[in-house]
Amino acid sequence: MANKVDVVIVGAGGAGGIVGKELAEAGMSVVQLDKGRWFTVSDAVHDELSSDRNVPRSITKLEGLAENPRSFRRDENSPTQVAPIGWNAFGVGGGTMWYGAAAWRFHEEHFRMRSTYGRPEGTTLEDWPLTYDDLEPHYEKAEYELGVAGLAGADPFGPPRKKPYPVPPLPTNPQGELFATAARKLGLHPFPPPFAILTENYQGRAGCIRCPFCIGFVCEVNAKSSTAVTVIPTAQAADNYTLKTKCVVDRVVTDDHGHVIGVSYFDEHGLHNFQAAHIVVVSANAGESARLLLNSRSRLWPNGLANSSDQVGRNLMTHIGANSYGIFDFDIPHEWGPGPSMAVNDFAEGTLGGGHIYNFYVHHPIRFARRRPPGAPRWGKAHKEFQRKYFRRFMHMNADVADMPAEFNRVEIDLDLRDGWGIPALRITRRFLPIDIEHSKFVSARQREILEAAGAIEIWSAPAGGGGYLGQHQCGTCRMGEDPKTSVLNRYCQTHDVDNLFVIDTSCFVSFPGHNPSLTAQAIAYWSSDYIRREWSSGALRRV
Repeated sequence: MANKVDVVIVGAGGAGGIVGKELAEAGMSVVQLDKGRWFTVSDAVHDELSSDRNVPRSITKLEGLAENPRSFRRDENSPTQVAPIGWNAFGVGGGTMWYGAAAWRFHEEHFRMRSTYGRPEGTTLEDWPLTYDDLEPHYEKAEYELGVAGLAGADPFGPPRKKPYPVPPLPTNPQGELFATAARKLGLHPFPPPFAILTENYQGRAGCIRCPFCIGFVCEVNAKSSTAVTVIPTAQAADNYTLKTKCVVDRVVTDDHGHVIGVSYFDEHGLHNFQAAHIVVVSANAGESARLLLNSRSRLWPNGLANSSDQVGRNLMTHIGANSYGIFDFDIPHEWGPGPSMAVNDFAEGTLGGGHIYNFYVHHPIRFARRRPPGAPRWGKAHKEFQRKYFRRFMHMNADVADMPAEFNRVEIDLDLRDGWGIPALRITRRFLPIDIEHSKFVSARQREILEAAGAIEIWSAPAGGGGYLGQHQCGTCRMGEDPKTSVLNRYCQTHDVDNLFVIDTSCFVSFPGHNPSLTAQAIAYWSSDYIRREWSSGALRRV
């Protein structure tokens, strides 16, 4: 048992890293635990096979897939399959070490989706208990403390902002130029999208060298604005902050009155430890945070900690996506990373399920080979000829299309499946709704129009909905709301049931518009940290 601290944080990822730095700067004693290890520029490789963007592996292969199983089913009547953990990045910085770094703000209407569009049948769509105006200064702080590149005012549909981006946008590549020309032909409004990737020296870090091994890879010059190279090192400079890696938290521990008093965890040597704390912040991602609460059952919390509403694990969302492809009869060089350099937001504003569209990240040969048009050769001489002819004559249009929350899409505990530490694993129940598939088809049709205007000689789209599994943009499971009967958290990510327990990550999302979640999760991390600081200093937060 370690000495009691003011706060223990489970997870040192994109949101948790911010919380650790903010609370340490406020003078609170902080212990932060992460399941993974430190990854650095020495882990950066130019190897297509090392990225699960290109082959069906997991980032966790670096630590052993067998230790992290999950089970999956499409609905309650379908058989359960055991599967590797998939789109999860365990390590300091979390997914921000490997992500593509798209740094979108949600729009004003995205926080009041039910008021704007009603509640579609079969969904649990609700308004958020906070607004864009609440988060705007925290979006700004995230952009400036982490380092986000963009061009303020270039997107006519973007939300209002008070300051420009701290660094200029990424340069436009040949695919982006072709995309922009085609979009303008259709009356659309292309602009350079925002990325948490530096384009010039900023706060002691170098700018992007436009390496083609970006999404799914560790950045070799730390231009990608991961929390591992920004806020976490700042926190580590404080004497009141401690980060412990390779620590697997199995339980949030409560006292006889149901208040949290700390966490138990396995350290890198397999020893079981207890870290006492006045406040516990769970920031492990939408799946793992809910799993931890559900595994923290007790006499007072028989259905899982902070789960009097039976909402922990429900309303799981992940972007359905829309992907369309085109091949051309002329070369379109795409060797310069990260890849996306032009976007349109015309279909993200004023639509229930729309999303931004942009040319995708750099494709490598294996990824290209896995995205052939229907009927294209898959092996042999014809395959090689197709590869040589069209590898540099190919463009991928991508969109993160909104999907709707629903109670039956959820994570639960699978008592028949345990991980390498003996902890019950997650069981995921997940399928897309008909309305989600309708949204995906709509955006795919718009992508095909752009490709046609660009001069593609053959165009095709990925099936709407794909395999229905859990993608990299996981959110929901501990939604925020004003009613404790229908939500898990209040507007500050504090659990309704236990006042010294917070869940600060994408678990809190109420709806999921067609934009990447990371910047919004980080803005919420700043917003919630401000609340904890105020409540702690005033004495309003419970000291146990």
